[in-house]
Amino acid sequence: MKITANNPERKSWLDVDTDSDFPIQNIPFGVFLTKDDITTIGTRIGDYAIDLAALHQLGYFEGIPLTDDIFMQDTLNDFIADGRTTWRLVRNRIAEVFDEENDKLKNNAGHREIIIFKMSEIEMLLPVSIGDYTDFYSSKEHATNVGTMFRDPENALLPNWLHIPVGYHGRASSVVVSGTKIRRPLGQTLPQGASKPVFGPSKLVDFEVEMGFITTDANDLGKVIPIEEARTNIFGMVLLNDWSARDIQKWEYVPLGPFLAKSFATTISAWVVTLDALEPFRANGVIQDPKPMPYLQEDGLTTYDIRIETFIKPKKQQETLVSKTNFSYLYWSISQQLAHQTVNGCNVRSGDLYGSGTISGPDKNSYGSMLELTWKGTKPLVMSDGSERKFLHDGDTVIMRGFCQKDTFRIGFGECTGRIKKARKLELDH
Repeated sequence: MKITANNPERKSWLDVDTDSDFPIQNIPFGVFLTKDDITTIGTRIGDYAIDLAALHQLGYFEGIPLTDDIFMQDTLNDFIADGRTTWRLVRNRIAEVFDEENDKLKNNAGHREIIIFKMSEIEMLLPVSIGDYTDFYSSKEHATNVGTMFRDPENALLPNWLHIPVGYHGRASSVVVSGTKIRRPLGQTLPQGASKPVFGPSKLVDFEVEMGFITTDANDLGKVIPIEEARTNIFGMVLLNDWSARDIQKWEYVPLGPFLAKSFATTISAWVVTLDALEPFRANGVIQDPKPMPYLQEDGLTTYDIRIETFIKPKKQQETLVSKTNFSYLYWSISQQLAHQTVNGCNVRSGDLYGSGTISGPDKNSYGSMLELTWKGTKPLVMSDGSERKFLHDGDTVIMRGFCQKDTFRIGFGECTGRIKKARKLELDH
């Protein structure tokens, strides 16, 4: 089925800034609360949120086999479970309805009043109910940097890293939507030179620049997803900040890996951008050496040219750009990640979230965490107000922005933001 929604020549009758992340070619999906306190599934064009439940009820999806309540949900899970044919039909129809040459909704003031909201009038919610969350470790530069810092340069990458997409099972319950404040976590740490751990707030809270992808119902338990079918089972992508407490992480991660250092919060952007919308921005992946095993081998354009910029904004100060990286730097692709996740027969469900792992590039300005940008705190970042940051302070807001850019248009993800709040006071019996 042709993806007519991607027509680069199409214009909308809604006003859209030329540098908007959300032109009519994007048509992402999300969940929002309207000014009338109604939760609905919607999309976005420019600075307008579009109520898809109202659009459906008023007959604009006629001819597409949709249940009456498909958009009257508080998550995207059921819509995602309908599969790629439905996603494409819906995106194509939305593009038609809002095309500048289509007067049906454009000239119906009564319908527009019910269907279209300004972004300032709505509240974005978490777009999916996340049953499972897997976080990968797929940037060779990031893994090498961390291995160099915590082991030694000669053994920075462990022997398995170039053969499998390394990952771990994250905490789905603490995934939150962009704009949610993040409480500084408490936990055990081992101070430099100490022989016994202490308990208290983490002093080394960090961000991690990632992308996330969301799957549909893809396979039954015991079945695998072949790599050539992986992409058809991925609904779309979001920006993802996998907050980390480095001092807690250092003490706890041996022998089993991340636990409390990661599970206190993970932030995702509110709008899910479909893989169909990203199709014009497919790109060549990193050359893999040694060649992966057959179940991980793929041909063609295996990744996407997604630029990601990260800013730190101290309280009541201007934001400072601290990192510019690109999704295409990742060593392992999303198809390889999903194929590997299921090669043992693990079943995948609608709404499952997969983090790419921290995305770091080849130079220090493209590193995807403060751990790397400040090289374990030895090279502090200077903010716009002259203050320095080794790691995040209370009141700091981390802002991630991601987008794809071509000469004719831009497809973006909006923002993924979170502000660090002071740790809770907790009295413990000793």
